Amino acid sequence: MRIHIVAVGQRAPAWVQAGFEHYAQRLPAALRPRLQHIPLARRADKSTRSSQRARDEEGQRILKRLPLAAHVVALHVAGTGWSTRQLCERVKLWQRAGRDVYFVIGGPDGLSGACLERADELWSLSALTLPHALVRVVLAEALYRAWSIDAGHPYHRE
Repeated sequence: MRIHIVAVGQRAPAWVQAGFEHYAQRLPAALRPRLQHIPLARRADKSTRSSQRARDEEGQRILKRLPLAAHVVALHVAGTGWSTRQLCERVKLWQRAGRDVYFVIGGPDGLSGACLERADELWSLSALTLPHALVRVVLAEALYRAWSIDAGHPYHRE
């Protein structure tokens, strides 16, 4: 099993990249996420129509990166919230299944309906709307924390 993160948005600010790398590098090689960037679609204006068109275009770009056999987890505010222990159990389940896991992070207008339909699971990191670049850091830290529980590492405290 390999972990992939498909995220809409060009290169993130240096602090986001540093935060993501900080946690990703702490994970064992088998669980270290591979980050793939999807370019933002052009938004002609701030209208709903332009946003929908951009979200659909980004969604098509995302779907092209997802292998048919992949287990897809869409990060979405309306998804189910997981505790760190629940994430730890999911990671173990995904490892046993042996399929690559793809986490999908939308752009400023979220994920397209097609991406949400393709997802095997919808996961909400928070009821808050988070900047899509920050989600990369939060996701990497959550994966590291979940791994630390299973590894008996003292990072996670309850």
